Amino acid sequence: MSSYVERNLMHGETVLYRAKVSPWGLAPLFILGLLLIPAVGLGLVFFLWAWVIYATTEFALTDKRVIAKTGLIARRTVEMFLDKVESLNVNQGIIGRVLDYGTVTIVGTGATKEPIRSVSAPLTLRRHFMEAADGYRRRG
Repeated sequence: MSSYVERNLMHGETVLYRAKVSPWGLAPLFILGLLLIPAVGLGLVFFLWAWVIYATTEFALTDKRVIAKTGLIARRTVEMFLDKVESLNVNQGIIGRVLDYGTVTIVGTGATKEPIRSVSAPLTLRRHFMEAADGYRRRG
């Protein structure tokens, strides 16, 4: 089964970088799961919740767009052309800086703000975005 990103690429569009959800960002759900396992398996719900977030969140940067998808049943997608993205902001707390994860907010023209939480290596993603946006502007 192909990913959301692969199924929705335009003709001639190439994926330049893929970001993942950091397992460290999901640690609170794992900890709750461990603590609640004795409570009639209630902890399994938290493990499943963390796994669904990890498995269903996609973030890709292509030579034309930024594509983000979250959710399994209730799906939320963001697909924005590079020239419509004003900035890609990174917010990291102390733990996020140490463990290299954070929230990435895509700010588009028209005051659109789309946060994606617990992204692994967000500064690397931002660097790849800046390089892709620069290349897009030079071609355009």
